[in-house]
Amino acid sequence: MKVAVIGVGSMGKNHARVYSELPDVELAAVVDEDLSIAEDLSNKFGTRAYTDYRKMLEIEKPEVVSIVVPTALHEKVGMQILEAGVHVLMEKPIAAALEEGQRLIEKARTVKRKLMVGHIVRFNPAIQALKQKLVNGDLGRIYQVFCRRAGPFPARIRDVGVVIDLAPHDVDVMRFLTGSDPIRVFAETEQRIHTNHEDLLWGMLRFPDGVVGSLEINWLTPTKVREVLVLGERGLFRVDDLTQDLYFYENAQAKDHSWSALATLKGVSEGSMTRFALQRYEPLKAELQAFIKAVQDDLPVPVSGEDGLAALKLSLALVESGKSNQVISV
Repeated sequence: MKVAVIGVGSMGKNHARVYSELPDVELAAVVDEDLSIAEDLSNKFGTRAYTDYRKMLEIEKPEVVSIVVPTALHEKVGMQILEAGVHVLMEKPIAAALEEGQRLIEKARTVKRKLMVGHIVRFNPAIQALKQKLVNGDLGRIYQVFCRRAGPFPARIRDVGVVIDLAPHDVDVMRFLTGSDPIRVFAETEQRIHTNHEDLLWGMLRFPDGVVGSLEINWLTPTKVREVLVLGERGLFRVDDLTQDLYFYENAQAKDHSWSALATLKGVSEGSMTRFALQRYEPLKAELQAFIKAVQDDLPVPVSGEDGLAALKLSLALVESGKSNQVISV
């Protein structure tokens, strides 16, 4: 299968590297407006370099393309790639605006090509293991999902604030883990260092059935933190996204009781802590492999355009809430 990568900056170069490592995949081309960057990668991976993706499409005729360009260009580039009959993996967020994302989804449907959105956190082995444990009922009823994503300001970001850059990861993870969509959101945002956009968010999301989501995101923390906590009847799951570790902190009172019995007790008590042995792998490689398999076997993509649009909608609602100081129904 011939593939190409459009936009080979900090993230796009990793797409190119992973494609070059996959069996039965030919990295046909890399495209970047900076020819020197494209040529460096083409020399490294034995492929061709272009500055014009339209010329690349005409000459190379790839079956699959990863689009890793600035968010503002997602719709323009994505529409032309889909129109050319090529399957698209679009790095998150799906687009800069909901209308743009919807047009991309409709175009993919019209031309019968697959559109997947690159929500890479779903493919972390610890998140995958956590999802399976929640499906199995190991936690019982879920009370709260808390995501914390903090770190220094990234030099690569210029066109969006911290919410649109990072929140789609975590609201998508919340949707993935709970299997439901929030009904309202509220956020506090601040602009401390970034000159044009917000760089700090504290958000709350209300899900059906009483599940509460909490979200802490910023570009102001000197060290990177990537953490997901899921609290429920039987205890607390914790994922360290950076180390790919999954922990479970047991509610000792719940160990041998159903919730109806536990409800009569005075509270909870600390039980044992388990760190699960997981097979670690690169989430990006798992993501691209899943995309290639969906194309090869004509299967639904694991993260659809609709998933990407839902994450963008929630992220934009958080931005709106931060500006208006109002609860936003979604």
